[in-house]
Amino acid sequence: MDYLYHPYPSQRMTVFAKNGVVATSQPLAAQAGLEVLKKGGNAIDAAIAAAACLTVVEPTSNGIGGDAFALVWTDGKLYGLNASGYAPKAISIEALKERGYTEMPKYGFAPVTVPGAPAAWAALSKRFGRLPLVETLAPAIAYAENGYPVSPVLGKYWAAAFRTYKEALRGPEFAAWFATFAPGGRAPKIGEVWASPDHAATLRSIAETEAESFYRGELAEKIAAFSKQYGGFLAADDLAEYEPEWVEPISVSYRGYEVWEIPPNGQGIVALMAINIMNGFDVPSVPDVETHHRQIEAMKLAFADGKAYIADCRYMNCSPDELLSESFAAMRRAQIGEEALTPEPGTPPKGGTVYLAAADGEGNMVSYIQSNYMGFGSGLVVPGTGIALHNRGHNFAFDEGHPNGLAPRKRPYHTIIPGFLTKGGAPVGPFGVMGGFMQPQGHLQVIMNTIDFDLNPQAALDAPRWQWMEGKTVLVEPHFPRHIAEALARKGHDIRLALDSGLFGRGQIIWRDPDTGVLAAGTEPRTDGAVAAW
Repeated sequence: MDYLYHPYPSQRMTVFAKNGVVATSQPLAAQAGLEVLKKGGNAIDAAIAAAACLTVVEPTSNGIGGDAFALVWTDGKLYGLNASGYAPKAISIEALKERGYTEMPKYGFAPVTVPGAPAAWAALSKRFGRLPLVETLAPAIAYAENGYPVSPVLGKYWAAAFRTYKEALRGPEFAAWFATFAPGGRAPKIGEVWASPDHAATLRSIAETEAESFYRGELAEKIAAFSKQYGGFLAADDLAEYEPEWVEPISVSYRGYEVWEIPPNGQGIVALMAINIMNGFDVPSVPDVETHHRQIEAMKLAFADGKAYIADCRYMNCSPDELLSESFAAMRRAQIGEEALTPEPGTPPKGGTVYLAAADGEGNMVSYIQSNYMGFGSGLVVPGTGIALHNRGHNFAFDEGHPNGLAPRKRPYHTIIPGFLTKGGAPVGPFGVMGGFMQPQGHLQVIMNTIDFDLNPQAALDAPRWQWMEGKTVLVEPHFPRHIAEALARKGHDIRLALDSGLFGRGQIIWRDPDTGVLAAGTEPRTDGAVAAW
């Protein structure tokens, strides 16, 4: 039986609930969040439970050794958490050049930055959670210890990752990845049960110590020793001195709503810049050729600026306010004509992944995202722990003069971005679309689907997507309207049809009715997505 063969169209409906909703890319993780809600936890506890569970039930996209960001609505206010890690103190471009590198590598220890996900769980739990971590992480520990059957899309990407890593990973430092994720010399098949006692032990240690063991205890010692054994730059003091950062979310107004993102070093500002550009155009109630053309052009311009200016905030040579100013948006908007352009950065005025959403009946709402970046990440697993280290440092520029140039204790340009929508100071809800550089593009499309085209949360996710790649090249999904694709090609866009929807991101949405408190949720049809509701 082929679990990836679907000859007939299927349809999901928006899920409604009153007491709580958890929407994730994995049914087991969504149910883990719901289980914690029913035990008396709030939306923050549910999000932590789902996030920890996803490191086990979707290891192809995230892991214990990855980064995280969160937007939390509670008690009438939106809070932002940046739990992305910085580069080790000992690393530098010069140090990599001495080892023969001419660019940031994908695999091995060079792109490994300090993981922030365990710190995110602890920080969220301590500040807003109702249950201890030993309870919120219990479902994840159980799945790691007892195993679970591999779901269809997970199995597909697991097999693809194994094929890639089998060719790319050479050296004894990668042995633990194969022992952990390819037992028996292959990836687990769809429907096959996979377990990882090492994951369970690590998650239990994190839960019992509120992540202290990961940064200043037994797990930190194992990570540092593994790094030292193979000439890595990550050291014990890099872990010990790390703390996640609470930040003020940034926003733009769009047709009566406020769209919120985490400030740089994340690329959420790219989505906001594109939305700001679109704000000046009249948009019809049904998406037409001109709207698609302007969306693509706005996104190209926003990305050009993002790649030129986004970095760790301490190193940026312009501020988020300058990039989000109306005068800058108007200048960029004026550059959009009838034909596709090749984007170049503008001059502002001076002045990757799993995504989940959770909400409870009390009004708490969480937009959460975590990632190992490129699938399983660096290809490194700390022996005996199940900790797959991410390769987020690959996003650093290999240029000391660039704002995003690699430097010690610096955070890289980050692709993962949670989103949140409010109206008149009241929460509408969390939304997000994971998937590397697709994420800002997914945010723009989902927000316009919701606000401009009046689509329900499930339809807003179901709608066919496009993805700008580079230059004038735009990838479209297999079910993207042919007549619009042909018209875009006549405008100079290099339209290419994808045979697979896996490149177009995976999202979740939860909207809250301000009058009734009823929660309406949609989940991603492009993956094993599920909404668990109560």
